[in-house]
Amino acid sequence: MAEQRMATTRRDCPARLVPVGDPITIPANNFVTITQSLGGNYTVVYQGNMLRVDGTDADALGLPKYELNFADAGDGKINEEQVWEALESVYDPEIPVNLRALGLIYQMKADQQRGTVHIEMTLTAPGCGMGPVLVGDVKHRVALVPNVKKVEVELVFDPPWHRDMMSEEAQLETGMFY
Repeated sequence: MAEQRMATTRRDCPARLVPVGDPITIPANNFVTITQSLGGNYTVVYQGNMLRVDGTDADALGLPKYELNFADAGDGKINEEQVWEALESVYDPEIPVNLRALGLIYQMKADQQRGTVHIEMTLTAPGCGMGPVLVGDVKHRVALVPNVKKVEVELVFDPPWHRDMMSEEAQLETGMFY
């Protein structure tokens, strides 16, 4: 887990209350504690609340924006390894593990003819308020892969997620390996 550090907001900073996902604004010139900075997004504590700040607002925390770039092979095809790399750049705001390692990505299919990527994913809990935020992150990041014209994300809850779906590394990181 990343070391905690303090920051002062340089402008009003949009954020999402974790785990419910409600939008909130952290006013300019306020202290926050950054508890997680993975995949270009930030989990901060402000006035005792855990908030998720999108990487597009990193400048509000005085941090550089995260850039995810992929090389285009020039063959007009979607590179599935790049899609997986994009998916691995999306992190749960409460757990310092990416969605793939958490076992939340059930399936990824690239339709080369249509330039579409279809992803089946789940959440750690069906009522997770951060679900729409994570789906938005997945769509945004996968759309950065060359030749992807459309990203479809389907939230599924069957089979229900459980900790055994996590990679061994993720289980070790979270202390759930035994």
